[in-house]
Formats: sequence, C-alpha cells, structure tokens
Amino acid sequence: MKTALVTGSSRGIGAAIARRLERDGVKVIEHSSARADLSTMDGVDKAMEGIKTLDILVNNAAAPPAGPIETDTPEAFDHLHAVNVRAPYFLIQRALPLMSDGGRIVNISSVATRMANPAQTSFAMTKGALETMSRTLAQQLGPRGITVNVVAPGATRTADNEAIFTPELEAMIAGTTAQGRLGAGEDIADVVAFLASDDARWVTGQVLDASGGLFLGPRT
Repeated sequence: MKTALVTGSSRGIGAAIARRLERDGVKVIEHSSARADLSTMDGVDKAMEGIKTLDILVNNAAAPPAGPIETDTPEAFDHLHAVNVRAPYFLIQRALPLMSDGGRIVNISSVATRMANPAQTSFAMTKGALETMSRTLAQQLGPRGITVNVVAPGATRTADNEAIFTPELEAMIAGTTAQGRLGAGEDIADVVAFLASDDARWVTGQVLDASGGLFLGPRT
C-alpha cells in the first residue's frame, strides 16, 4: 500500500484530495494546522513526525491572500511566505530521504499566477515561487523517477469558503469560466489523484490548470 502526506487534509480541497487518494487504496497520513503549524519550522518537523516511508507528498496547505500592497504588512507577508513557500520546500527536503524511487510530489498553486489581481499580489508571488521550485526539482529528481508537478485551481467552493460566494460573485465567476460554474474540491482532487498515480509517470515539471477554463478570453 502506498503512503501519502497531504498537508491541510482536515478540510476543504485537502480533505477532498485525501478522500480521493484513499479511494485509490492509498494510506493518507492526517495533517491539520492544529497538529502542525506550517508557519514554523517546528510545525514542519511535526508534520513529518513518525513517517518512515512516503510515496506521495501533496503540498496543499496555504495561507490566504493578505490583501493589496497598500494594506499589507511585513508580518503578514512573512507569514504568507513561511506557509506557502518555506514549508513546502522543507517538507520536500525532509520527505526525499523517505521517498521511494518513482514517488510523486504534487504542489497546489493557483490561477493567481497567471492573472493580475491586486488583492492577491503577495499570494501570487508565493505560488509563482512554488511553480518555479517544482520545475527545478522535477529536473533534479527525474533520475529517481520522482515526478514533481503543480495543480493550479481557480475559484473552488468548499464547506469552509461557501459563505464568500454570494449569488452575485458566483454569477460573475461563472460568467468568466469556460465551463460556466465554480469548481468543487472533487474537481481538484481528481487531477491530483491522476498526477499521484502510476499513469502520470511520464508527466513532470508541469503546471496543470484546474480552473474549468477561468479567464481564457472574452465570450462572443
């Protein structure tokens, strides 16, 4: 049986990913921010505590956007980078000695890296760093058969964020999405499950947009 660590797996997209991997027969190691605060290196160490072998690492946990540059603070900026960049980097560092050849690393980014959203500038910076790291590590780890890929969700409704999607906001987003709806956690989880599977052995260093076609262009 394969073993996976999915950060932020207690809720939202992370929980959907965990459920999907479990349906594929993968043993998922539970992780929540209450158990391991990924803004600290102590939390990174706790997330890896007790793990002897690992086949799949999904870096899903992330801090939310800290607002536009006018209202951002050094403290919020540093927290965002600690959770979204430093934690995945050092989780991978600690996971590699435990990971078998042919392992899978999937990092969760965002469509914010290909869109200009002033409310998410520092957030998009962190996700851009994650994507760059993933390409570099895919090259480095290729000889071991370890793939490193990125999934970039768009607007995704979960039990935690449902309240923010007012009918007006949902209609606006749906109107700019090729498939005409918000995403669901399961939409993202299925893409992650593919990249974590043996079927994706020849896919590495890639960013897979899982947004249903958000902001592809004007509708005619």
